[in-house]
Amino acid sequence: MSSLLETKIVARQHALREQGLLRQRKVLSVDHDLNTNASTSSPRFVFEGRAYINFSSNDYLGLSRVPELAEALHLGAQTYGVGSGASPLVTGYSDAHLALERELCALTGHEAALLFCSGFSANTALMKTLFDQHDIVVADKLVHASIIDGLQDSGAQLKRFLHNSSESAERLLARNQTSALITESVFSMDGDCAPISELSALCRQHHTWLIVDDAHGFAVLDGYHNAEAAKLIDVQVVTFGKALGCQGAAVLGSQALIDFLVSNAREYIYSTALSPANAALALAATQYSTAHPELQQKLRENITLFKRLCLEANVPLLGSDTAIQPLIIGDARQTLQVAEELRVAGIWVGAIRPPTVPVGSARLRITLTAAHATEDIATCVAQLAQVLSRVGVPLVTERQATDDHR
Repeated sequence: MSSLLETKIVARQHALREQGLLRQRKVLSVDHDLNTNASTSSPRFVFEGRAYINFSSNDYLGLSRVPELAEALHLGAQTYGVGSGASPLVTGYSDAHLALERELCALTGHEAALLFCSGFSANTALMKTLFDQHDIVVADKLVHASIIDGLQDSGAQLKRFLHNSSESAERLLARNQTSALITESVFSMDGDCAPISELSALCRQHHTWLIVDDAHGFAVLDGYHNAEAAKLIDVQVVTFGKALGCQGAAVLGSQALIDFLVSNAREYIYSTALSPANAALALAATQYSTAHPELQQKLRENITLFKRLCLEANVPLLGSDTAIQPLIIGDARQTLQVAEELRVAGIWVGAIRPPTVPVGSARLRITLTAAHATEDIATCVAQLAQVLSRVGVPLVTERQATDDHR
């Protein structure tokens, strides 16, 4: 006789499978034939004996396989060992962590920084530690799940404004005594950018903190991603697993905020610290990305090429100008079908389904990197156009997608 939990697990998994929403891991391996020169090869991997061009990675600058950074990780491990051995407040905080924090502050203009093992833990720790039931927080409708989870744990009252709408945000700020406004720099599923300058001006007017989840913008976007960032943003969360190609995250803000988090953030107090070797790697990756602006330029060129080829092939996109290029299909099962057809052609893209995105907005999430060659992008678009034509999926237009979000 099955237990209650076993019955629940079986029923839930069956329902997800029937809806096309079941998530399963896939074991990928390195394509040794195509990655003999890691610094110049296109992003590829092997799954079940076949090589695929990878258009689903957040490694926007292609740094995860740069030999100099592999050497930095090796040197960091030789110097500090492979782990931190304790939480930061015991013996897990080293000069490697301090050096990375100082570099991040120098780049952004913030007074202080605090390192976490992931962007998810950084966001949830910040939200549940900073806010409580006495706070009213306004946030963009499409902020990341880690922000939502942290706010729910905090007990704060959450009010959502229409996606990327300064007018909607202003109405909420005018009606409420708000503690903070939260948005993302680049939204991970739509690839569009928040109006940071406008939101910052609103927050200053209403004496409210602006908190920006900068996971997909840091080290990639122009504008406020420099020593002027702190003049616009009160709290900036950056991650190292996207454009920097490694692991970890940081909360950047005032010295008072960071001291408060050190004393009160349970995720920081009771977790083993990010390894010093990984901190040394993130520092090297930050410095490498700054010293090689041609990588950002190459990424911009690849984005422009992809969008132009899609326009010529009548492949409808959402209008994103970032490395994240969504193609909304709508139905979850049809989205999986298109992704599978592309895999048959050797192209691997992300099939994003609810609850990651709203019901009816399942999509292909195509991500571009500086490491993609021109022929990779041309092949991707050509195969995409063929598959869409063959499958005959009715695509969601940009205006329909925007209306659905609102």
